[in-house]
Amino acid sequence: MRCSLKAVAAAIVLSHLCVTAALAQTGSYNIGRIATPEEIRAWDISIGPDGKELPPGSGTAKEGATLYAQKCAVCHGATGVEAPAGPRLVGDRATLTTLKPQRTVGSYWPFATQIWDFINRAMPPNFNNRPVPPDQKLKADAVYALTAFLLYKNGIIKEDDVIDAASLPKVQMPNRNGFVPPRLEDILDYRGKRACRSGTCP
Repeated sequence: MRCSLKAVAAAIVLSHLCVTAALAQTGSYNIGRIATPEEIRAWDISIGPDGKELPPGSGTAKEGATLYAQKCAVCHGATGVEAPAGPRLVGDRATLTTLKPQRTVGSYWPFATQIWDFINRAMPPNFNNRPVPPDQKLKADAVYALTAFLLYKNGIIKEDDVIDAASLPKVQMPNRNGFVPPRLEDILDYRGKRACRSGTCP
């Protein structure tokens, strides 16, 4: 009798929990509202490897050098190597195969569009762990110029190359092949042939 009472009690508790969970998923709580398209656009700032989300604008390394000295050097050093208060941004390409690899923009990052995305998203830094306030946010031309400057300092582009939405995705980063391809169908098998077909990968 005790066993059956315990089983009945457990069944009652379980059914109560299921009903409560089901009710929690239905109805309206009259809290919040649907985000407006403008609000969504303000947060939808990710830039993928192909750069299709990049905005209009352009910049060169020469333009970026001035901006870097004003806004970036205090943390990353005058040349991007010193890094007194932030990570190194320049050099160390030969260290990736050592026991102490230095992951700089030039040695490690696989896509040039990531540089634009990170600068736009997180620079200059806001130490309150929040998005950069609109009044401190860099304009698109400034982000392109800083991106060009870092690519130039890492020996990836020339100083007078113009970086924009069309040219940036075409920049080949030195460690591009150190990562899995962005498209699964480009993963090669042991014979060097495309191996991912119909969702089957090696």
